[in-house]
Amino acid sequence: MTRVYGLVGDSLNAFSDAVRRSGTLEWVHVHHEEGAAFAASAEAQLTGGLAVCAGSCGPGNTHLLQGVMDAHRSGAPVLALASHITSTQIGTSFFQETKPEVLFAQASHYCELVSQPAQLARTARAAIQNAVGKGGAAVLVLPGDVLGADSAGSPPASALVASRPKPVPDEAAVAELAERINAAGRVTIFGGIGCAESRQEVLQLAAWLEAPVGHTLRGKDVLQYDNPYDVGMTGLLGYGACYKALHEADLVLLLGTDFPYNDFLPTRNNVQVDIDPARLGRRAPISQGIAADVGHTIRALLPLLREKKDRSFLDEMLREHEHAISTGLEAYTHDVDHLVPIHPEYVAALVDELADDDAIFTADTGMCCTWAARYLTPNGRRRLLGSFVHGSMANALPMAVGAQIAQPGRQVVSLSGDGGLAMLMGELLTVKTHRLPVKVVVFNNSSLAMVRLEMMVAGDPPFETDHDMVDYAAIAAGAGFFTRRVTEPADLREAVGQVLAHDGPALLDVVTTADALEVPSHLTLEEARGFALSMGKIVLKGGVGEAWKLARTNLRNL
Repeated sequence: MTRVYGLVGDSLNAFSDAVRRSGTLEWVHVHHEEGAAFAASAEAQLTGGLAVCAGSCGPGNTHLLQGVMDAHRSGAPVLALASHITSTQIGTSFFQETKPEVLFAQASHYCELVSQPAQLARTARAAIQNAVGKGGAAVLVLPGDVLGADSAGSPPASALVASRPKPVPDEAAVAELAERINAAGRVTIFGGIGCAESRQEVLQLAAWLEAPVGHTLRGKDVLQYDNPYDVGMTGLLGYGACYKALHEADLVLLLGTDFPYNDFLPTRNNVQVDIDPARLGRRAPISQGIAADVGHTIRALLPLLREKKDRSFLDEMLREHEHAISTGLEAYTHDVDHLVPIHPEYVAALVDELADDDAIFTADTGMCCTWAARYLTPNGRRRLLGSFVHGSMANALPMAVGAQIAQPGRQVVSLSGDGGLAMLMGELLTVKTHRLPVKVVVFNNSSLAMVRLEMMVAGDPPFETDHDMVDYAAIAAGAGFFTRRVTEPADLREAVGQVLAHDGPALLDVVTTADALEVPSHLTLEEARGFALSMGKIVLKGGVGEAWKLARTNLRNL
Protein backbone atom coordinates (compact mmCIF):
# COMPACT_ATOMS: atom_id res chain seq x y z
CA MET A 1 0.00 0.00 0.00
CA THR A 2 1.60 3.26 -1.14
CA ARG A 3 -1.30 5.71 -1.38
CA VAL A 4 -4.54 6.88 0.20
CA TYR A 5 -7.56 8.08 -1.79
CA GLY A 6 -9.65 10.69 -0.02
CA LEU A 7 -10.62 14.24 0.87
CA VAL A 8 -8.75 16.05 3.64
CA GLY A 9 -10.56 17.92 6.37
CA ASP A 10 -11.70 18.25 9.96
CA SER A 11 -11.28 15.07 12.01
CA LEU A 12 -8.99 13.56 9.35
CA ASN A 13 -6.44 16.37 9.39
CA ALA A 14 -4.00 14.71 11.80
CA PHE A 15 -3.86 11.64 9.57
CA SER A 16 -3.49 13.54 6.30
CA ASP A 17 -0.69 15.57 7.86
CA ALA A 18 1.05 12.35 8.83
CA VAL A 19 0.79 11.24 5.19
CA ARG A 20 2.35 14.56 4.15
CA ARG A 21 5.23 14.11 6.58
CA SER A 22 5.81 10.44 5.75
CA GLY A 23 7.64 11.08 2.49
CA THR A 24 6.60 7.63 1.29
CA LEU A 25 2.81 7.75 1.11
CA GLU A 26 0.86 9.54 -1.63
CA TRP A 27 -2.41 11.34 -0.96
CA VAL A 28 -4.73 11.12 -3.98
CA HIS A 29 -7.07 14.08 -3.72
CA VAL A 30 -10.53 13.28 -5.14
CA HIS A 31 -13.63 15.45 -5.35
CA HIS A 32 -16.10 13.11 -3.64
CA GLU A 33 -15.37 10.44 -1.03
CA GLU A 34 -17.50 7.95 -2.97
CA GLY A 35 -15.02 8.39 -5.80
CA ALA A 36 -12.17 7.66 -3.38
CA ALA A 37 -13.67 4.31 -2.41
CA PHE A 38 -14.42 3.34 -6.03
CA ALA A 39 -10.85 4.26 -7.01
CA ALA A 40 -9.47 2.11 -4.18
CA SER A 41 -11.74 -0.75 -5.24
CA ALA A 42 -10.42 -0.59 -8.80
CA GLU A 43 -6.80 -0.52 -7.64
CA ALA A 44 -7.36 -3.52 -5.37
CA GLN A 45 -9.07 -5.51 -8.12
CA LEU A 46 -6.28 -4.77 -10.59
CA THR A 47 -3.32 -5.42 -8.31
CA GLY A 48 -4.75 -7.95 -5.86
CA GLY A 49 -3.13 -5.93 -3.07
CA LEU A 50 -4.55 -3.75 -0.35
CA ALA A 51 -5.86 -0.29 -1.31
CA VAL A 52 -6.83 2.44 1.14
CA CYS A 53 -9.44 5.22 1.17
CA ALA A 54 -10.30 7.74 3.86
CA GLY A 55 -13.11 10.09 4.80
CA SER A 56 -13.65 12.62 7.56
CA CYS A 57 -16.33 12.43 10.23
CA GLY A 58 -20.06 12.39 9.46
CA PRO A 59 -20.76 13.19 5.79
CA GLY A 60 -17.20 12.42 4.78
CA ASN A 61 -17.23 8.78 5.77
CA THR A 62 -20.90 8.23 4.91
CA HIS A 63 -19.97 9.29 1.36
CA LEU A 64 -17.39 6.48 1.39
CA LEU A 65 -20.05 3.88 2.09
CA GLN A 66 -21.22 3.25 -1.48
CA GLY A 67 -17.78 2.52 -2.87
CA VAL A 68 -16.74 0.51 0.18
CA MET A 69 -19.83 -1.65 -0.20
CA ASP A 70 -18.95 -2.17 -3.85
CA ALA A 71 -15.39 -3.19 -2.98
CA HIS A 72 -16.60 -5.56 -0.29
CA ARG A 73 -19.12 -7.30 -2.52
CA SER A 74 -16.51 -7.53 -5.28
CA GLY A 75 -14.01 -9.22 -2.95
CA ALA A 76 -11.55 -6.34 -3.34
CA PRO A 77 -9.17 -5.90 -0.36
CA VAL A 78 -9.85 -2.29 0.67
CA LEU A 79 -9.15 -0.64 4.00
CA ALA A 80 -11.42 2.33 4.73
CA LEU A 81 -10.34 4.83 7.35
CA ALA A 82 -13.51 6.45 8.67
CA SER A 83 -12.54 9.28 10.97
CA HIS A 84 -15.01 10.19 13.70
CA ILE A 85 -15.88 13.11 15.97
CA THR A 86 -13.86 13.73 19.13
CA SER A 87 -14.20 10.66 21.36
CA THR A 88 -15.47 12.63 24.36
CA GLN A 89 -18.43 13.85 22.29
CA ILE A 90 -19.55 10.44 21.02
CA GLY A 91 -23.11 9.73 22.11
CA THR A 92 -24.15 13.38 22.57
CA SER A 93 -25.64 14.02 19.10
CA PHE A 94 -22.67 16.26 18.43
CA PHE A 95 -22.23 18.12 15.12
CA GLN A 96 -21.76 15.60 12.26
CA GLU A 97 -22.08 12.64 14.63
CA THR A 98 -22.94 9.25 13.10
CA LYS A 99 -22.24 5.69 14.14
CA PRO A 100 -19.73 4.55 11.52
CA GLU A 101 -19.24 1.15 13.15
CA VAL A 102 -22.95 0.48 12.55
CA LEU A 103 -23.09 2.05 9.08
CA PHE A 104 -20.15 0.02 7.76
CA ALA A 105 -21.00 -3.28 9.48
CA GLN A 106 -22.67 -4.88 6.45
CA ALA A 107 -20.09 -3.41 4.08
CA SER A 108 -17.04 -5.05 5.63
CA HIS A 109 -15.53 -8.19 7.13
CA TYR A 110 -14.17 -6.14 10.00
CA CYS A 111 -15.26 -2.80 11.45
CA GLU A 112 -13.95 -1.52 14.78
CA LEU A 113 -13.79 1.72 16.72
CA VAL A 114 -10.31 2.67 17.92
CA SER A 115 -10.77 4.38 21.29
CA GLN A 116 -7.14 4.96 22.23
CA PRO A 117 -3.74 4.91 20.49
CA ALA A 118 -2.66 1.67 22.17
CA GLN A 119 -5.33 -0.20 20.19
CA LEU A 120 -4.26 0.99 16.79
CA ALA A 121 -1.46 -1.45 15.92
CA ARG A 122 -3.50 -4.56 16.65
CA THR A 123 -6.74 -3.30 15.13
CA ALA A 124 -4.95 -2.11 12.00
CA ARG A 125 -3.34 -5.52 11.67
CA ALA A 126 -6.67 -7.27 12.15
CA ALA A 127 -8.34 -4.99 9.59
CA ILE A 128 -5.67 -5.60 6.96
CA GLN A 129 -5.68 -9.36 7.49
CA ASN A 130 -9.47 -9.49 7.23
CA ALA A 131 -9.46 -7.46 4.02
CA VAL A 132 -6.68 -9.43 2.35
CA GLY A 133 -7.31 -12.84 3.86
CA LYS A 134 -11.08 -12.89 3.29
CA GLY A 135 -11.24 -10.67 0.24
CA GLY A 136 -13.34 -7.56 0.84
CA ALA A 137 -13.42 -4.39 2.90
CA ALA A 138 -12.32 -3.62 6.43
CA VAL A 139 -13.01 -0.38 8.29
CA LEU A 140 -11.24 1.42 11.11
CA VAL A 141 -13.30 4.11 12.86
CA LEU A 142 -10.85 6.72 14.15
CA PRO A 143 -11.92 9.65 16.36
CA GLY A 144 -10.10 12.83 15.48
CA ASP A 145 -8.50 13.24 18.92
CA VAL A 146 -7.18 9.67 18.80
CA LEU A 147 -5.62 10.36 15.41
CA GLY A 148 -3.96 13.46 16.84
CA ALA A 149 -2.67 11.79 20.01
CA ASP A 150 0.89 10.65 20.60
CA SER A 151 1.73 7.21 19.29
CA ALA A 152 1.76 4.27 21.67
CA GLY A 153 5.06 3.20 20.08
CA SER A 154 6.02 0.85 17.29
CA PRO A 155 4.65 -2.69 17.69
CA PRO A 156 6.95 -5.70 17.43
CA ALA A 157 7.66 -6.67 13.83
CA SER A 158 5.22 -9.28 12.58
CA ALA A 159 4.45 -10.55 9.08
CA LEU A 160 1.03 -9.86 7.58
CA VAL A 161 -1.10 -12.31 5.62
CA ALA A 162 -0.37 -11.81 1.93
CA SER A 163 -3.16 -13.71 0.17
CA ARG A 164 -6.42 -15.59 0.58
CA PRO A 165 -6.29 -19.26 1.59
CA LYS A 166 -7.10 -21.89 -1.05
CA PRO A 167 -8.89 -24.83 0.58
CA VAL A 168 -8.34 -28.31 -0.88
CA PRO A 169 -11.43 -30.44 -1.63
CA ASP A 170 -12.34 -33.52 0.35
CA GLU A 171 -11.25 -36.71 -1.44
CA ALA A 172 -14.63 -38.37 -1.02
CA ALA A 173 -16.39 -35.32 -2.50
CA VAL A 174 -14.06 -35.36 -5.51
CA ALA A 175 -14.72 -39.07 -6.03
CA GLU A 176 -18.48 -38.48 -5.88
CA LEU A 177 -18.21 -35.67 -8.42
CA ALA A 178 -16.16 -37.88 -10.74
CA GLU A 179 -18.91 -40.50 -10.61
CA ARG A 180 -21.53 -37.90 -11.50
CA ILE A 181 -19.51 -36.61 -14.45
CA ASN A 182 -18.66 -40.08 -15.75
CA ALA A 183 -22.35 -41.04 -15.64
CA ALA A 184 -23.51 -37.90 -17.47
CA GLY A 185 -23.80 -37.59 -21.21
CA ARG A 186 -23.82 -33.86 -21.93
CA VAL A 187 -21.87 -31.64 -19.53
CA THR A 188 -21.76 -27.83 -19.51
CA ILE A 189 -19.34 -25.66 -17.52
CA PHE A 190 -20.43 -22.25 -16.23
CA GLY A 191 -17.59 -20.24 -14.70
CA GLY A 192 -17.20 -16.96 -12.85
CA ILE A 193 -14.51 -14.78 -11.34
CA GLY A 194 -13.61 -17.63 -9.00
CA CYS A 195 -11.87 -19.23 -12.00
CA ALA A 196 -9.44 -16.31 -12.30
CA GLU A 197 -6.45 -18.33 -11.17
CA SER A 198 -7.67 -21.60 -12.68
CA ARG A 199 -8.23 -20.79 -16.35
CA GLN A 200 -5.97 -23.53 -17.69
CA GLU A 201 -7.56 -26.13 -15.44
CA VAL A 202 -11.07 -25.14 -16.58
CA LEU A 203 -10.09 -25.38 -20.26
CA GLN A 204 -8.37 -28.70 -19.64
CA LEU A 205 -11.53 -30.02 -18.02
CA ALA A 206 -13.64 -28.74 -20.94
CA ALA A 207 -11.36 -30.48 -23.43
CA TRP A 208 -11.52 -33.76 -21.51
CA LEU A 209 -15.32 -33.63 -21.36
CA GLU A 210 -16.01 -31.97 -24.75
CA ALA A 211 -18.06 -29.50 -22.72
CA PRO A 212 -19.28 -26.05 -23.76
CA VAL A 213 -18.11 -23.27 -21.44
CA GLY A 214 -20.29 -20.31 -20.50
CA HIS A 215 -19.26 -17.48 -18.22
CA THR A 216 -20.54 -14.62 -16.10
CA LEU A 217 -19.69 -11.00 -16.83
CA ARG A 218 -16.93 -11.03 -14.21
CA GLY A 219 -15.69 -14.31 -15.69
CA LYS A 220 -15.50 -12.85 -19.21
CA ASP A 221 -11.91 -11.62 -18.84
CA VAL A 222 -10.88 -15.04 -17.60
CA LEU A 223 -12.71 -17.54 -19.78
CA GLN A 224 -13.73 -16.05 -23.12
CA TYR A 225 -10.44 -15.46 -24.92
CA ASP A 226 -8.68 -18.24 -26.86
CA ASN A 227 -11.39 -20.63 -25.71
CA PRO A 228 -12.57 -23.13 -28.36
CA TYR A 229 -15.43 -24.15 -26.04
CA ASP A 230 -16.87 -20.66 -25.41
CA VAL A 231 -20.66 -20.26 -25.74
CA GLY A 232 -21.06 -16.79 -24.23
CA MET A 233 -23.06 -15.48 -21.29
CA THR A 234 -26.50 -15.98 -19.83
CA GLY A 235 -28.64 -13.52 -17.88
CA LEU A 236 -29.98 -10.07 -18.64
CA LEU A 237 -26.74 -9.10 -20.40
CA GLY A 238 -26.38 -12.51 -21.99
CA TYR A 239 -25.64 -13.45 -25.55
CA GLY A 240 -24.84 -16.58 -27.53
CA ALA A 241 -25.75 -20.15 -26.67
CA CYS A 242 -24.96 -20.18 -22.95
CA TYR A 243 -28.59 -20.33 -21.79
CA LYS A 244 -29.34 -23.22 -24.11
CA ALA A 245 -26.15 -25.08 -23.19
CA LEU A 246 -27.03 -24.83 -19.49
CA HIS A 247 -30.59 -26.05 -19.91
CA GLU A 248 -29.92 -28.87 -22.36
CA ALA A 249 -27.03 -30.40 -20.43
CA ASP A 250 -27.37 -33.55 -18.33
CA LEU A 251 -24.99 -32.06 -15.75
CA VAL A 252 -23.92 -28.45 -15.13
CA LEU A 253 -20.69 -27.57 -13.33
CA LEU A 254 -20.97 -24.16 -11.63
CA LEU A 255 -17.36 -23.19 -11.01
CA GLY A 256 -16.38 -20.14 -8.95
CA THR A 257 -19.61 -18.28 -9.65
CA ASP A 258 -22.27 -16.68 -7.50
CA PHE A 259 -24.36 -15.61 -10.52
CA PRO A 260 -27.46 -14.08 -8.89
CA TYR A 261 -30.17 -14.37 -11.55
CA ASN A 262 -31.58 -17.79 -10.72
CA ASP A 263 -34.27 -17.53 -13.42
CA PHE A 264 -31.52 -18.09 -15.99
CA LEU A 265 -30.03 -21.14 -14.26
CA PRO A 266 -31.20 -24.77 -14.58
CA THR A 267 -33.07 -26.25 -11.64
CA ARG A 268 -31.69 -29.78 -11.77
CA ASN A 269 -28.38 -31.65 -11.93
CA ASN A 270 -26.16 -28.77 -10.88
CA VAL A 271 -22.84 -29.23 -9.07
CA GLN A 272 -21.21 -26.16 -7.56
CA VAL A 273 -17.58 -25.59 -6.57
CA ASP A 274 -16.78 -22.40 -4.66
CA ILE A 275 -14.18 -21.29 -2.16
CA ASP A 276 -16.96 -19.91 0.07
CA PRO A 277 -19.35 -22.55 1.49
CA ALA A 278 -22.03 -19.88 2.09
CA ARG A 279 -22.50 -19.56 -1.68
CA LEU A 280 -23.21 -23.22 -2.33
CA GLY A 281 -26.78 -23.75 -3.50
CA ARG A 282 -28.03 -20.25 -2.75
CA ARG A 283 -28.79 -19.40 -6.41
CA ALA A 284 -29.92 -22.70 -7.91
CA PRO A 285 -30.62 -26.18 -6.49
CA ILE A 286 -27.52 -28.36 -6.47
CA SER A 287 -27.00 -32.09 -6.39
CA GLN A 288 -23.58 -31.62 -4.82
CA GLY A 289 -21.57 -28.73 -3.44
CA ILE A 290 -17.82 -28.59 -2.85
CA ALA A 291 -16.32 -25.81 -0.74
CA ALA A 292 -12.81 -25.59 -2.18
CA ASP A 293 -10.56 -23.78 -4.60
CA VAL A 294 -11.59 -24.40 -8.23
CA GLY A 295 -8.06 -25.16 -9.43
CA HIS A 296 -7.31 -27.62 -6.63
CA THR A 297 -10.64 -29.35 -7.26
CA ILE A 298 -10.12 -29.80 -11.00
CA ARG A 299 -6.57 -31.06 -10.56
CA ALA A 300 -7.80 -33.67 -8.09
CA LEU A 301 -10.74 -34.55 -10.34
CA LEU A 302 -9.08 -35.04 -13.74
CA PRO A 303 -7.31 -38.36 -12.97
CA LEU A 304 -10.67 -39.88 -11.98
CA LEU A 305 -12.52 -38.93 -15.16
CA ARG A 306 -13.12 -40.96 -18.27
CA GLU A 307 -12.46 -38.94 -21.42
CA LYS A 308 -15.62 -38.16 -23.38
CA LYS A 309 -15.25 -38.64 -27.13
CA ASP A 310 -18.67 -37.48 -28.32
CA ARG A 311 -18.51 -33.86 -29.54
CA SER A 312 -22.07 -33.67 -30.85
CA PHE A 313 -23.46 -31.57 -27.98
CA LEU A 314 -20.46 -29.24 -27.99
CA ASP A 315 -20.59 -28.78 -31.76
CA GLU A 316 -24.32 -28.06 -31.67
CA MET A 317 -23.84 -25.39 -29.02
CA LEU A 318 -20.91 -23.83 -30.91
CA ARG A 319 -23.07 -23.58 -34.05
CA GLU A 320 -25.88 -22.02 -31.99
CA HIS A 321 -23.41 -19.58 -30.50
CA GLU A 322 -22.01 -18.50 -33.87
CA HIS A 323 -25.53 -17.99 -35.25
CA ALA A 324 -26.57 -15.90 -32.25
CA ILE A 325 -23.46 -13.72 -32.54
CA SER A 326 -23.71 -13.18 -36.29
CA THR A 327 -27.44 -12.39 -36.28
CA GLY A 328 -27.60 -10.44 -33.03
CA LEU A 329 -24.40 -8.76 -31.87
CA GLU A 330 -23.23 -7.84 -35.37
CA ALA A 331 -26.56 -6.29 -36.35
CA TYR A 332 -25.57 -2.73 -35.37
CA THR A 333 -21.86 -2.71 -36.14
CA HIS A 334 -21.99 -2.57 -39.95
CA ASP A 335 -23.93 -0.54 -42.53
CA VAL A 336 -24.57 2.15 -39.90
CA ASP A 337 -23.95 5.37 -41.82
CA HIS A 338 -27.67 6.14 -41.91
CA LEU A 339 -28.52 5.25 -38.30
CA VAL A 340 -29.03 8.53 -36.44
CA PRO A 341 -28.93 8.90 -33.48
CA ILE A 342 -25.90 6.64 -33.34
CA HIS A 343 -26.37 3.13 -31.99
CA PRO A 344 -24.41 2.52 -28.77
CA GLU A 345 -23.43 -0.92 -30.02
CA TYR A 346 -21.43 0.72 -32.81
CA VAL A 347 -19.65 2.98 -30.32
CA ALA A 348 -18.66 0.02 -28.15
CA ALA A 349 -17.48 -1.99 -31.17
CA LEU A 350 -15.24 0.83 -32.40
CA VAL A 351 -13.77 1.42 -28.94
CA ASP A 352 -13.04 -2.32 -28.73
CA GLU A 353 -11.38 -2.29 -32.14
CA LEU A 354 -9.22 0.80 -31.58
CA ALA A 355 -8.27 0.48 -27.91
CA ASP A 356 -4.92 -0.93 -26.82
CA ASP A 357 -4.43 -4.66 -26.50
CA ASP A 358 -3.77 -4.24 -22.77
CA ALA A 359 -6.39 -1.55 -22.11
CA ILE A 360 -8.30 -1.40 -18.85
CA PHE A 361 -12.01 -0.68 -19.30
CA THR A 362 -14.33 0.53 -16.58
CA ALA A 363 -18.06 0.39 -17.24
CA ASP A 364 -20.93 2.25 -15.64
CA THR A 365 -23.88 0.25 -14.33
CA GLY A 366 -26.82 0.17 -16.74
CA MET A 367 -26.75 -0.18 -20.50
CA CYS A 368 -22.98 0.46 -20.55
CA CYS A 369 -22.61 -2.93 -18.87
CA THR A 370 -24.53 -4.51 -21.73
CA TRP A 371 -22.36 -2.99 -24.43
CA ALA A 372 -19.19 -3.84 -22.50
CA ALA A 373 -20.35 -7.41 -21.97
CA ARG A 374 -21.23 -7.94 -25.60
CA TYR A 375 -18.68 -5.93 -27.56
CA LEU A 376 -15.42 -5.71 -25.62
CA THR A 377 -12.98 -8.44 -26.57
CA PRO A 378 -10.80 -9.91 -23.81
CA ASN A 379 -7.40 -11.31 -24.74
CA GLY A 380 -5.74 -12.20 -21.45
CA ARG A 381 -4.18 -8.75 -21.05
CA ARG A 382 -7.20 -6.47 -21.10
CA ARG A 383 -9.30 -5.96 -17.98
CA LEU A 384 -12.92 -4.97 -17.46
CA LEU A 385 -13.99 -3.48 -14.11
CA GLY A 386 -17.40 -2.34 -12.94
CA SER A 387 -19.90 -2.42 -10.12
CA PHE A 388 -20.99 -5.85 -11.27
CA VAL A 389 -22.14 -7.16 -7.87
CA HIS A 390 -23.38 -4.05 -6.06
CA GLY A 391 -24.71 -2.34 -9.19
CA SER A 392 -24.01 1.25 -8.19
CA MET A 393 -24.35 4.10 -10.66
CA ALA A 394 -21.43 6.45 -11.37
CA ASN A 395 -18.69 3.91 -10.75
CA ALA A 396 -16.85 3.99 -14.09
CA LEU A 397 -15.06 7.35 -13.88
CA PRO A 398 -13.71 7.03 -10.30
CA MET A 399 -12.72 3.43 -11.00
CA ALA A 400 -10.79 4.70 -14.00
CA VAL A 401 -8.95 7.10 -11.66
CA GLY A 402 -7.84 4.24 -9.42
CA ALA A 403 -6.95 2.03 -12.37
CA GLN A 404 -4.84 4.71 -14.05
CA ILE A 405 -2.97 5.58 -10.86
CA ALA A 406 -2.32 1.91 -10.09
CA GLN A 407 -1.25 1.09 -13.68
CA PRO A 408 0.13 4.36 -15.11
CA GLY A 409 1.58 2.77 -18.24
CA ARG A 410 -1.70 1.35 -19.51
CA GLN A 411 -4.56 2.89 -21.44
CA VAL A 412 -7.64 3.29 -19.22
CA VAL A 413 -11.05 3.83 -20.83
CA SER A 414 -14.15 4.77 -18.84
CA LEU A 415 -17.38 3.72 -20.57
CA SER A 416 -19.70 6.22 -18.91
CA GLY A 417 -23.43 6.60 -19.22
CA ASP A 418 -24.61 10.19 -19.17
CA GLY A 419 -26.61 9.44 -16.00
CA GLY A 420 -23.60 7.98 -14.22
CA LEU A 421 -21.24 10.72 -15.36
CA ALA A 422 -23.65 13.43 -14.20
CA MET A 423 -23.79 11.87 -10.72
CA LEU A 424 -20.03 12.09 -10.00
CA MET A 425 -18.97 14.59 -12.63
CA GLY A 426 -16.58 16.22 -10.18
CA GLU A 427 -14.17 13.34 -10.72
CA LEU A 428 -13.37 14.85 -14.12
CA LEU A 429 -11.54 17.44 -12.04
CA THR A 430 -9.69 14.65 -10.21
CA VAL A 431 -8.50 13.30 -13.56
CA LYS A 432 -7.26 16.75 -14.57
CA THR A 433 -5.72 17.57 -11.17
CA HIS A 434 -3.54 14.47 -11.28
CA ARG A 435 -2.92 14.76 -15.04
CA LEU A 436 -4.21 11.28 -15.65
CA PRO A 437 -4.47 10.22 -19.31
CA VAL A 438 -7.90 8.65 -18.71
CA LYS A 439 -10.17 8.38 -21.74
CA VAL A 440 -13.88 8.93 -21.02
CA VAL A 441 -16.41 7.69 -23.58
CA VAL A 442 -19.88 9.08 -22.84
CA PHE A 443 -22.94 7.24 -24.15
CA ASN A 444 -25.10 10.35 -24.23
CA ASN A 445 -28.72 9.32 -24.78
CA SER A 446 -30.38 11.83 -22.41
CA SER A 447 -31.97 8.92 -20.59
CA LEU A 448 -31.61 6.45 -17.76
CA ALA A 449 -31.89 3.81 -20.44
CA MET A 450 -31.74 0.69 -18.30
CA VAL A 451 -34.48 1.98 -15.99
CA ARG A 452 -36.46 3.00 -19.05
CA LEU A 453 -36.26 -0.53 -20.39
CA GLU A 454 -37.12 -2.05 -17.00
CA MET A 455 -40.33 -0.01 -16.92
CA MET A 456 -41.31 -1.12 -20.41
CA VAL A 457 -40.65 -4.78 -19.65
CA ALA A 458 -42.88 -4.40 -16.58
CA GLY A 459 -45.66 -3.12 -18.83
CA ASP A 460 -45.33 0.57 -17.94
CA PRO A 461 -44.48 3.47 -20.22
CA PRO A 462 -41.23 5.24 -19.30
CA PHE A 463 -41.65 7.81 -16.52
CA GLU A 464 -39.06 10.36 -15.35
CA THR A 465 -36.27 8.48 -17.12
CA ASP A 466 -35.47 11.08 -19.78
CA HIS A 467 -33.72 14.40 -19.26
CA ASP A 468 -32.36 17.37 -21.15
CA MET A 469 -29.57 16.92 -23.67
CA VAL A 470 -26.24 18.01 -22.17
CA ASP A 471 -23.02 18.80 -24.03
CA TYR A 472 -20.56 16.88 -21.87
CA ALA A 473 -17.74 17.67 -24.28
CA ALA A 474 -18.17 21.37 -23.54
CA ILE A 475 -18.15 20.72 -19.78
CA ALA A 476 -15.02 18.57 -20.00
CA ALA A 477 -13.30 21.10 -22.25
CA GLY A 478 -13.86 23.68 -19.55
CA ALA A 479 -12.05 21.36 -17.15
CA GLY A 480 -9.06 21.13 -19.49
CA PHE A 481 -9.83 17.90 -21.36
CA PHE A 482 -9.27 17.25 -25.03
CA THR A 483 -12.78 16.57 -26.32
CA ARG A 484 -14.78 15.46 -29.33
CA ARG A 485 -18.56 15.48 -29.66
CA VAL A 486 -20.10 13.23 -32.30
CA THR A 487 -23.66 13.18 -33.62
CA GLU A 488 -23.08 11.53 -37.03
CA PRO A 489 -21.93 7.91 -37.37
CA ALA A 490 -19.62 8.77 -40.27
CA ASP A 491 -17.52 10.91 -37.89
CA LEU A 492 -17.26 8.34 -35.12
CA ARG A 493 -14.25 6.24 -36.13
CA GLU A 494 -11.97 9.25 -36.49
CA ALA A 495 -13.16 10.73 -33.19
CA VAL A 496 -12.63 7.49 -31.28
CA GLY A 497 -9.12 7.23 -32.67
CA GLN A 498 -8.26 10.82 -31.77
CA VAL A 499 -9.52 10.53 -28.21
CA LEU A 500 -7.77 7.22 -27.55
CA ALA A 501 -4.50 8.51 -29.02
CA HIS A 502 -4.47 11.81 -27.09
CA ASP A 503 -1.60 12.21 -24.64
CA GLY A 504 -3.61 13.32 -21.63
CA PRO A 505 -7.18 13.46 -20.32
CA ALA A 506 -9.70 13.13 -23.14
CA LEU A 507 -13.47 12.80 -23.42
CA LEU A 508 -15.60 11.55 -26.31
CA ASP A 509 -19.25 12.63 -26.13
CA VAL A 510 -21.38 10.50 -28.47
CA VAL A 511 -25.08 11.28 -28.92
CA THR A 512 -26.67 7.84 -29.00
CA THR A 513 -30.21 6.56 -29.28
CA ALA A 514 -32.15 5.85 -26.09
CA ASP A 515 -34.21 3.26 -27.95
CA ALA A 516 -31.54 0.55 -28.21
CA LEU A 517 -32.89 -2.56 -26.52
CA GLU A 518 -30.99 -4.92 -24.29
CA VAL A 519 -32.48 -8.19 -25.53
CA PRO A 520 -31.23 -11.09 -23.37
CA SER A 521 -30.39 -14.46 -24.85
CA HIS A 522 -33.59 -15.83 -23.33
CA LEU A 523 -36.80 -13.79 -23.12
CA THR A 524 -39.67 -15.02 -20.96
CA LEU A 525 -43.31 -14.86 -22.05
CA GLU A 526 -44.06 -12.53 -19.13
CA GLU A 527 -41.35 -10.09 -20.24
CA ALA A 528 -42.61 -10.11 -23.82
CA ARG A 529 -46.17 -9.47 -22.63
CA GLY A 530 -45.01 -6.63 -20.39
CA PHE A 531 -43.14 -4.96 -23.22
CA ALA A 532 -46.12 -5.31 -25.56
CA LEU A 533 -48.40 -3.85 -22.89
CA SER A 534 -46.07 -0.89 -22.42
CA MET A 535 -46.03 -0.21 -26.15
CA GLY A 536 -49.83 -0.39 -26.17
CA LYS A 537 -50.04 2.21 -23.41
CA ILE A 538 -47.70 4.50 -25.33
CA VAL A 539 -49.87 4.23 -28.45
CA LEU A 540 -53.08 4.82 -26.47
CA LYS A 541 -51.54 7.98 -25.02
CA GLY A 542 -51.03 9.26 -28.55
CA GLY A 543 -47.37 8.25 -28.68
CA VAL A 544 -47.58 6.11 -31.80
CA GLY A 545 -44.61 8.01 -33.25
CA GLU A 546 -42.46 7.00 -30.28
CA ALA A 547 -43.57 3.39 -30.59
CA TRP A 548 -42.79 3.41 -34.31
CA LYS A 549 -39.36 4.92 -33.66
CA LEU A 550 -38.51 2.23 -31.12
CA ALA A 551 -39.63 -0.55 -33.44
CA ARG A 552 -37.66 0.91 -36.33
CA THR A 553 -34.55 1.39 -34.21
CA ASN A 554 -34.45 -2.27 -33.20
CA LEU A 555 -35.63 -3.82 -36.46
CA ARG A 556 -32.26 -5.51 -36.92
CA ASN A 557 -32.74 -7.57 -33.79
CA LEU A 558 -35.78 -9.32 -35.25
